[in-house]
Amino acid sequence: MNVQGGRRGETEFKSQNWLMATGSHQLGPGLFSATAMVSAEPLTSPGKGYSQIFQVGEAYEGLQITDHQHPHDLFMQLSAGWSVPFGSRTRLTFAGGPVGEPALGPVPFMHRASSAENPAAPIAHHIFDSTHIASSVILGHVDYGVASFEGSVFRGRESDEVRYDLDVGAIDSWSIRAWLKPTPSWAIQVSHGFLEEPEALEQGDQRRTSASASWSRHRSTGFTAITGAVGRNRRQYSTVDSVLLEGTHKSGPWSWYGRFEHTDVETEILLFPNIVHVPHPGELVDTVLGFTIGSVRDLARIRGLALGLGGDVTFYGVPEILQNTHDAHPVSFHVFLRLARFDLSRRMWDMTMAQHAAGGHAH
Repeated sequence: MNVQGGRRGETEFKSQNWLMATGSHQLGPGLFSATAMVSAEPLTSPGKGYSQIFQVGEAYEGLQITDHQHPHDLFMQLSAGWSVPFGSRTRLTFAGGPVGEPALGPVPFMHRASSAENPAAPIAHHIFDSTHIASSVILGHVDYGVASFEGSVFRGRESDEVRYDLDVGAIDSWSIRAWLKPTPSWAIQVSHGFLEEPEALEQGDQRRTSASASWSRHRSTGFTAITGAVGRNRRQYSTVDSVLLEGTHKSGPWSWYGRFEHTDVETEILLFPNIVHVPHPGELVDTVLGFTIGSVRDLARIRGLALGLGGDVTFYGVPEILQNTHDAHPVSFHVFLRLARFDLSRRMWDMTMAQHAAGGHAH
């Protein structure tokens, strides 16, 4: 059950879900791999998706989606790669596909161990990691010791409202990313990308920049993971920034998680959701604060899957200009059932498309 607070919030019963599979086989001097990720959200969270106040991104029925997180496409990733080692410290990887993940931003929220139990996307999803579903992706990645460097080209347009097809098109955007992994517990990235007119209803290109650091420690009975990130989207007439801090701690059957966001929002889109926004000089940008705390308790093991019952609450800091539309102190709740792999070592956490292509492990 999703209960979003304030005047724009809704109470609803919907499902968010993802399923990923990957396989690999030795091919010549390297490793060939294929990855597929699918979602039933076009059926279980149709239309504009699930209610989430202050969220903005993509389009539905001729209007920009506001106060909702859009459903993911049926095909979230269809990619293949080939990875070749050169000596003991260097590995070169090529990956791509009709649907894939460019080299941009931190690991997407549904793949981060630090947000593994949180059912909601960050408000800043479209600042940090919305390109995790992009079309016509070609990526090159080189590992050298503890450092990695990668670049990609892709189609920059966000997914359309037809969620069952492949939105392939001409390559028009690019990104670069560098990783530093000084120990198995740490992953630090800096990235920058150019996206050509990503929004279907809003003219203008975007430049997206982010930096993040993730730390995790995994045990047979649980794990602890923390991510901190800063991000910026520079548009034609406005710039939006975000600071995010999130973490998850699992010990035995219990998990606890939290997330803090300090995120700029496009005020005019939220104020007038029934009017297609036209970018203009002097765009209004305001900051929303969000703080989420929640917990999940594993109830049963079913054929290798862990069934858990969870809940969370989110408190917001609302700028004065949005208090008439969203209330001054809205509070949102989730109560949910969660189904995931019982074996923590087999969950595909903290991995990018290039790491899948290189035959990487879950963590």
